[in-house]
Amino acid sequence: MIRNSATVLLAIAMGVQGYAQQATLKGIESSDLDRKVQPCDNFYEFSNGAWRAANPIPASMDRWSRRWQAGEVNKDKLRIILDEIAAQPSQASGTPAQLTGDFYAACTNVKAIDDAGATPLKPYLARIDAIHDSKELQREMRDLQAIGVTVPFLFGSVQNVHEPNNIIAGVSASGLGLPDRDYYVKPEKRFADARAAYLVYIAKLFTLTGVSADKAQASAQTVMQIETALAKASLDNVALRDPHATDHIADLDALQKMTPHFDWTAFYQNVNVQPGVINIDQPVFMAEFDRQLASTSLADWKTYLRWQLLNSEADTLSQPFVDAHFGFYQKQLAGVGELKPRGTRCAEQTDQYLGEALGQEYVKRYFPPAAKQRAQDMVTNILSAMHDTIGGLDWMTPPTKQKALEKLASVNVKVGYPDKWKDYSSITITRSDYFADSIAGNRFQVADDRTLINKPVDRSRWGMTPPTSNAYYNPVLNEIVFPAGILQPPAFGVNAADAVNYGAIGVVIGHEISHGFDDQGSQFDATGKLENWWTPDDLAKFKTKTGCVVNQFNAFTIDGAPDIHINGNLVLGESIGDLAGLKIAYLAFKKTPQGQSNVKIDGFTPDQQFFIAWGQFRGDETRPETQKLMVQGDPHPVAKYRVLGPLSNFAPFAEAFSCKSGSAMTRSATDRCIVW
Repeated sequence: MIRNSATVLLAIAMGVQGYAQQATLKGIESSDLDRKVQPCDNFYEFSNGAWRAANPIPASMDRWSRRWQAGEVNKDKLRIILDEIAAQPSQASGTPAQLTGDFYAACTNVKAIDDAGATPLKPYLARIDAIHDSKELQREMRDLQAIGVTVPFLFGSVQNVHEPNNIIAGVSASGLGLPDRDYYVKPEKRFADARAAYLVYIAKLFTLTGVSADKAQASAQTVMQIETALAKASLDNVALRDPHATDHIADLDALQKMTPHFDWTAFYQNVNVQPGVINIDQPVFMAEFDRQLASTSLADWKTYLRWQLLNSEADTLSQPFVDAHFGFYQKQLAGVGELKPRGTRCAEQTDQYLGEALGQEYVKRYFPPAAKQRAQDMVTNILSAMHDTIGGLDWMTPPTKQKALEKLASVNVKVGYPDKWKDYSSITITRSDYFADSIAGNRFQVADDRTLINKPVDRSRWGMTPPTSNAYYNPVLNEIVFPAGILQPPAFGVNAADAVNYGAIGVVIGHEISHGFDDQGSQFDATGKLENWWTPDDLAKFKTKTGCVVNQFNAFTIDGAPDIHINGNLVLGESIGDLAGLKIAYLAFKKTPQGQSNVKIDGFTPDQQFFIAWGQFRGDETRPETQKLMVQGDPHPVAKYRVLGPLSNFAPFAEAFSCKSGSAMTRSATDRCIVW
């Protein structure tokens, strides 16, 4: 993935131990630079403008950069693995090879899937048609939940934020087909257009099951009516970022009183979970669900359940269903022009359902021990830089610093892949029925999740699969996780220069560490408990600093729509993560041999290379439609502002490129946001 890079002879030039065995290290992508743009004017364009101009967004993608290209190359690697495994059909039952190979073979058998049409749905639709009373309606809701159709709430395991060593039951708002509540209630044209297109999509899926056009349109109106009522009772995306807003510990009696028309005793018996502590994330939503249960006709509820099943399973059915689903969610909402190749989509699905089975072969081939060790060393170095940063803060008092350092010292680090692989051997997967395989995968995931309820936390479990090109921080576990899939070029490479590794994956590592201290993470202590560990004065200072970030990002607008602004409150946590991640990764880089040297690569100093690496890693080109989706519901800013925002606040960047005061990439001391 990394091309046109200079040779760095650091071992010879500096005599540094550790570089002796890999004298030739790969640096930044100098050919990606748009040298017509000055780095102090627009670093997003300067750092990778030439690459984006030469590499337009593929028709099947909603955004594109070297990072996203690497993610798709990862899926090509999975396809290679799966093609090889699927070509050997006589594998022992229940083994990773049998499960992944047969699942992939069934998924790629387009003729069998298309020949089946809507037939796989018939037993499920017939069961819904047979509902005669509220008791049977509730039973069907339970049965649909078992195959991953969350109607209209989600029941699963959650960590108790007050006793973080314990897993409890959680009841969460769900059951909406549009991206979030605002799509149902806001009058702006983009929301109204989405509602209109959603009605067309609903009707289309109903007609594909043999329903007449008139009845399908009437059914669409029924679905929209129920979902709108539920949406109006739901929290918006900004409110959902407040952990206190979704913290409502209760027991079965309290839940039953909240929703008296739903039989929770029967529900618990059906899902084979003993009643205990429950968190109800949105009580207002659950009260509205109960009101709908009492007032909405049985016929309308059956229509709603049919729709939720159809929408949930559309991608596992014949091509007309797949095309309709894609046409709304990807083409209409995100602006994507065409479906990804079938093999790629099947690799994604195999990873989704059987990720740790597939991941075992992936890490054997693409994540050697040397890569894991270097990544772990980087995490250690960046954690150390965060320690130094907290210790050196002039605005935080010693009592709060002590708590912050205790939390930092307690961070659990996971790199590459789990120490203990998940056992999927209980799933029945065949080569002959992709729909049944998907249902089996859903059943396993739901049942596996429910087995955790009322038990101690299993800290060995992962929330992402090893091939995933992403990373995360979990505040209740106080852990940072970096799957092998993201520890690949251009983010990270065993043979990459420190500037590239620290400027790309290093900032990501710093970003995830910093999530423990953003506006959300800072509300959890070292054990993962939702508890304030700040003095009042320090917390007030912190909120002033985060308010600066909100105001800055509120001023950004998306491409081609100057009236649509980034929501600073929505992206606050991710933006704090970028600001702090950039700083601590840079401080860690300065302690490396290359960071302490003056050796130029392609005419750029080590510091300049570090910042270019970040601009090249994070510089996505994003479709306008996708930007609108992101502004509404994604806590991450549009990629351009993940480059321009943090760097314009960071004095070492201005120093590295000799940016003058008043330049677009240099904020004044009074306008600069510094949180950590």
